[in-house]
Amino acid sequence: MGIFNSKYLKPIKNIYVIVLVVFVVWMLFFDAHSWLFHHELNQDIDELEYQKEHYRNEMAKDDKAIKELSTEEGIERTARENYYMKKPNEDIYIIEYEDSLVKKKQDE
Repeated sequence: MGIFNSKYLKPIKNIYVIVLVVFVVWMLFFDAHSWLFHHELNQDIDELEYQKEHYRNEMAKDDKAIKELSTEEGIERTARENYYMKKPNEDIYIIEYEDSLVKKKQDE
């Protein structure tokens, strides 16, 4: 008995099994519509969906800011809080807490 008469190699001699295995390998790895290609595309789609949701949230924040800035009170509050603007004959005091300040290195 030779190695070619083994019961484990008998299915491999069948031409249909060989064609099926070649077809499956070709479709999984080498074809233009392969599983690997579709897996990469699905990852890209997931990333784009995440970015889409992120930008929708950013647009909602911007819409809220636009609504706030559309009133005179909103403009004044934004100018005072973010840009430290003031009216004539008015003093502004900025209070910073110790835990919000950046610590300088003492070993210099």
